[in-house]
Amino acid sequence: MMVKLAIFGTGRIGYVHALNAAAQPDATLAYVVDPIDSPARTEIAARTGARIVEPEAVFADRTIDGVIIASSTDTHAELMLRAVEAGKAIFCEKPISLDFKRVTAVADAVKKAGTPCMLGFQRRYDPNFRFVRERIAGGTAGKLEHVVMHTRDPSPPPVDYVKRSGGMFRDQAIHDFDMARYLLGEEIRTVYAVGACLIDPGIGAAGDIDTAMITLTSASGRFVQMVNCRRAPFGYDQRLEALCSQEVLYVENRPSSSVMIADTRGFTTSAPMDYFIARFAEAYAAEMVAFVDMLTRGTAPLAVIDDGVEAQRLAEAAIRSMETGNAVQLAG
Repeated sequence: MMVKLAIFGTGRIGYVHALNAAAQPDATLAYVVDPIDSPARTEIAARTGARIVEPEAVFADRTIDGVIIASSTDTHAELMLRAVEAGKAIFCEKPISLDFKRVTAVADAVKKAGTPCMLGFQRRYDPNFRFVRERIAGGTAGKLEHVVMHTRDPSPPPVDYVKRSGGMFRDQAIHDFDMARYLLGEEIRTVYAVGACLIDPGIGAAGDIDTAMITLTSASGRFVQMVNCRRAPFGYDQRLEALCSQEVLYVENRPSSSVMIADTRGFTTSAPMDYFIARFAEAYAAEMVAFVDMLTRGTAPLAVIDDGVEAQRLAEAAIRSMETGNAVQLAG
């Protein structure tokens, strides 16, 4: 079965998803939608043979089986609802919306219509994170007791991006919130967060933070500690430690090269990969394989609409906790 796809958005992640989708043997990228006439949009169309069109052309074409929504966050909810109405399967980057009431409304519409939907939590498709999760879920590591995650970008994003992204909790930390649920296999009941702008005054002026620490407590009383920051002087910093009763599992930074140089000054290794696009290249490719498999074989994806809702519920709770100085209790 060959499926036809369309992509919305040709920015950093849209470019990656477009080429990965077009590379699938059972899929064709038919349309590209982006109002900005960028070199990336032109290159995607040239390399894939996709036509550059307006949104209406996608939703009116009954031969389009699925849409990839990688446009700016403020467009996600509307595009998802239009896809539901048009009967198109959905792959959507997080978050669903910056308004949590709309997040739940969109999720309800997707589920009511029975629309196949996959959320862009690429870490679930990373081989290292999947190995850790499977070792815990299978019982080999013993009971998971404590998780520590570090996520630091190489440098702060542009202030214009911060203004559109919904802030660090919704944009960056949401991946850690999702991974906490994924590894624990249960919901979070308490969120306590502190945050400040310690690096870039422009981010603070835009109403956001660039440094945070979050503590989560799960339904059974287990703990997750998250460290999030908009800067790491040595490159992209993304690590995980899972303390289990039989093992401690580590996911370390992936170096840009595996070569080690030794001389009289000591041992020198390569810096970590420079950003999340490179670090999770395998995971992004696997996501598009999974999206096409969902359409052609009915294979359930690792991240569904409810995962997007629950990860953002934790992000919203972290914002409230930071603003009030109190831990936020979530309903059981």
